[in-house]
Amino acid sequence: MATTHIYVAGHTGMVGSALCRQLQGRPDYTLVTASHAKLDLTRQAEVETFFADQTIDQVYLAAAKVGGIHANGSYPADFLYDNLLIQANVIHAAHQAGVQKLLFLGSSCIYPRMAAQPMREDALLTGVLEPSNEPYAVAKIAGIKLCESYNRQHGRDYRSVMPTNLYGPGDNFHPENSHVIPALLRRFHEAAQTGAEQVVIWGSGTPMREFLHVDDMAAACVHVMDLPEAVYREHTQQMLSHINVGTGVDCSIRELAEIIARVTGFDGRLVFDSSKPDGVPRKLLDVSKLATLGWEARVGLEEGLRETYAWFLQHVDDARC
Repeated sequence: MATTHIYVAGHTGMVGSALCRQLQGRPDYTLVTASHAKLDLTRQAEVETFFADQTIDQVYLAAAKVGGIHANGSYPADFLYDNLLIQANVIHAAHQAGVQKLLFLGSSCIYPRMAAQPMREDALLTGVLEPSNEPYAVAKIAGIKLCESYNRQHGRDYRSVMPTNLYGPGDNFHPENSHVIPALLRRFHEAAQTGAEQVVIWGSGTPMREFLHVDDMAAACVHVMDLPEAVYREHTQQMLSHINVGTGVDCSIRELAEIIARVTGFDGRLVFDSSKPDGVPRKLLDVSKLATLGWEARVGLEEGLRETYAWFLQHVDDARC
């Protein structure tokens, strides 16, 4: 049996580690990884040397600088610069090394702030982006277009998936730089432990968001990567475009907070600070294309939140928590 050597870029992060869990059970796959200490993906020469020295047949490009609304607002240059470099270096080095198949992971923030809901793949570049995460979104759009361009110019099979908001084991629970689910899980946990009377939540609580468990995301990525090229091209405008990955179901931030209160055992009041930014009013993906290709999410939100909270309790002393 021939062995496929798969490089997972960003394997120590939440997304990359989920991909490794999904892939490592296959006897015909050999995973290739490198920690940040051994390989800085923002350094072009290091990346090119790495690809030249390794046997790599496929790449899952999950490495990225990520963070929530506070982090995006505080470090816009870092989010744009680092992500542009990571994407450009890995995609170009893969091409130079003759790697034919690559999967790039983007984000649902690529779509215009006021895109029609649910957001279809063809909404890309049809309107103004959400200002609070524009640098990150611009970088991810560039990654999609870079994959498209290598396909068009060099005949590569570089695919892109756009996951909705992700959560799950391995998430970043930093009190300032995390996304909404880990931030709220930590805040509600601490409030429950100290017996606080209330928890303050950024924004009005009215924005609608879609959330996908990271293991579902990993399963969808492998499903998309395994599709025959002709099938993938048929559903993505031949050499162009990308595929949304999500649940197709959303909830308000207030509803999310109420679920997290149940999960963590917090029975105090929820206070919404409307002086803080809400971000886009609604962000729901149209996942009909992925459904047509034979995949749909399996993990329910409350089930996934309980699993994620259990992971947090086991790792609460870790640096990312």
